[in-house]
Amino acid sequence: MAETPERESMEFDLVIVGGGPAGLSAAIRFKQLANEAGEDLSVVVIEKGGEIGAHILSGVVMDPVGLDALLPGWRERDDRPLKTEVTDDKFIFLGPNGAADISWLPMPDFMKNHGNYTGSLANVTRWLGTEAENLGVEVFPGFAASELVYDEKGAVKGIVAGVMGIGMDGEHKADYQPGMELLGKYVLFAEGARGSLTKQLIKKFKLDEGRDPQKYGIGLKEVWSVPEENFKEGYVQHTMGWPLDNKTGGGSFLYHFRDNGEPFITVGFVVHLNYANPYLSPYDEFQRFKHHDSVSHFLKGGKRVAYGARAITEGGFQSVPKLAFPGGALIGCGAGFVNVPRIKGSHNAILTGMMGAEAAFEAIREGRTADVLTNYEDAYHGSSVYKELKTVRNVKPLWSKLGTAIGIPMGGLDMWVNSLFGFSFFGTLHHGKSDAESLKPAKNFKPIDYPKPDGVLSFDKLTNVSFTNTFHEEDQPVHLKVADLALQKSSEYDVFAGPSQRYCPAGVYEWVTEDSGSMRFQINAQNCIHCKTCDIKDPNQNINWTVPEGGGGPAYPNT
Repeated sequence: MAETPERESMEFDLVIVGGGPAGLSAAIRFKQLANEAGEDLSVVVIEKGGEIGAHILSGVVMDPVGLDALLPGWRERDDRPLKTEVTDDKFIFLGPNGAADISWLPMPDFMKNHGNYTGSLANVTRWLGTEAENLGVEVFPGFAASELVYDEKGAVKGIVAGVMGIGMDGEHKADYQPGMELLGKYVLFAEGARGSLTKQLIKKFKLDEGRDPQKYGIGLKEVWSVPEENFKEGYVQHTMGWPLDNKTGGGSFLYHFRDNGEPFITVGFVVHLNYANPYLSPYDEFQRFKHHDSVSHFLKGGKRVAYGARAITEGGFQSVPKLAFPGGALIGCGAGFVNVPRIKGSHNAILTGMMGAEAAFEAIREGRTADVLTNYEDAYHGSSVYKELKTVRNVKPLWSKLGTAIGIPMGGLDMWVNSLFGFSFFGTLHHGKSDAESLKPAKNFKPIDYPKPDGVLSFDKLTNVSFTNTFHEEDQPVHLKVADLALQKSSEYDVFAGPSQRYCPAGVYEWVTEDSGSMRFQINAQNCIHCKTCDIKDPNQNINWTVPEGGGGPAYPNT
């Protein structure tokens, strides 16, 4: 490989990696504080997507507490991104041939969706991006942060972004760009679930020491444009049960919202990634789920307009790592602030982004740089985010240990006790092992015969991937790194029957039979929609997800 020339660098007061709700909220809050103090402080946001919001698929029920704190008065603005308030909220337990409405069961107030908003999270993110730029934040979309930069003492001082023009053979092409070092007094990481740099930071600084393993789910979404007669503005529906068995955690959501006057429904399905059966396919479970009468009557006559998938952090209270380290901090879903029973994390992403920004601003005003932002840790421990996650901390462990039928009622009881009295009879339950370790050998299971998609309500994987608008420059190194191909064959295929071709929601992985009869592991990296499931679920942790060239990946539409 040709030698890498010396990189140019740009210096900022604050560097933020990730242009989602957490990163943009941090940038906005930092600039608000600087402007109020009359300080000319610089902040840059780096986003690997081709534009802000490109990697965020529509469909959200958002608790507005984060936006209320960040931008008071947003509800009165004509350009506000969320306009549909929740008007009807249903919880339904599905069986293969029917459904039971369990909305009548008493639930803590925080589990109710009245007062929340349905809409497009992608549009919320784009709106935050505009707000940030209006305040003077520099926003660089299409630049992937691929490396960490450390100072002589080992503190983080920046990142490398914008490396481009490396061919699949590793050689520099004519359009090669070595990238640029973006250096800051502090660096905030808002990469979302299982961020590639975040993973390195957690390991280097032992941020997960004394914490439980992080847990994940895979969330799959489709956005449907539907006829008016199918639409109930502000309607929210959550289900659990079928098609998943009692031992497999997960559930679904339907959110009805308008965008530019047009009625849309986001239909989504979540499978907890601690499932044991290697033959299970989250994508195919999602497709057959849509044929249930409780779902299909909303979609019939409609048109699917978008599809996507993303890993979700689910470990909660027990799995949140140490947040600050020399030179920077973790904010948003990369640190794991999702409230699993609520299926909500955007409000906490915004709030922790604000906390991180406030701590960095205070440190810079005091003349500090590259130290540990202990004030951010302190702010988190005294925050509503900490209290919220602590209240629901046992729901996921109970669900995992006892199954849906018993675990969910027990989790509901525990939430009530926690919310009313501030303690739990269980104390704090723990996540025993990682999701990769949860997979069991294929010999213990029978293959699952999934129904063929009908092309009306259900679709094959590659057809749906075309609705993600995914693009990668083909002549670049494969960004999905397999450490040991021999191990992939001897274990992932021979022992676990090749689950990668089922857990991936985009057809990236295939086991191909060669003319000789041997099996070859094929990676269709151009299909990757950046969900990170392979990095999480591979039973040997043999696949490492790294960033491709900036701008690569999905380009989800405005809706």
